[in-house]
Amino acid sequence: MADISPKTITARYAVAKGIIKVKQNTLEVIKTGTAQKGDVLGVARIAGIMAAKKTPELIPLCHPLHFEQCSVDFFISENTDPEGIIEASCSIKLSGKTGAEMEALTGVSAALLTIYDMCKAIDRCMVISNIRLEEKSGGKSGHWKRNFEQVE
Repeated sequence: MADISPKTITARYAVAKGIIKVKQNTLEVIKTGTAQKGDVLGVARIAGIMAAKKTPELIPLCHPLHFEQCSVDFFISENTDPEGIIEASCSIKLSGKTGAEMEALTGVSAALLTIYDMCKAIDRCMVISNIRLEEKSGGKSGHWKRNFEQVE
């Protein structure tokens, strides 16, 4: 585990995103809340937050962090393709000596896996992909945003 004792406490922020592709009928079941297992996005939101909080138990050598805020949000693509797309986003805010990137990535991964689990009985063709860090700030490396390298 890295020694973070010499680091100073700074405001930290991280956002991770990922997508799940589902059949259009699966997307309708999710949007209407008629999945056999219940409110898919509501349960996935809670799963993402819980997973983010448990990151040090899942990823070896991650430091335990105390969040000031953690949110998981979903954006549904409205198109007429054979596949619907749900994008999940997990954001974390905290004051600490180390960042929240792993927690945001873990949160978004668990949220997407929960959608898969809750809908697998109706759609085994779902594909989870493009899980990535979108933005981070805090610490000596400053502010970084995807496609923009160093912002500050």
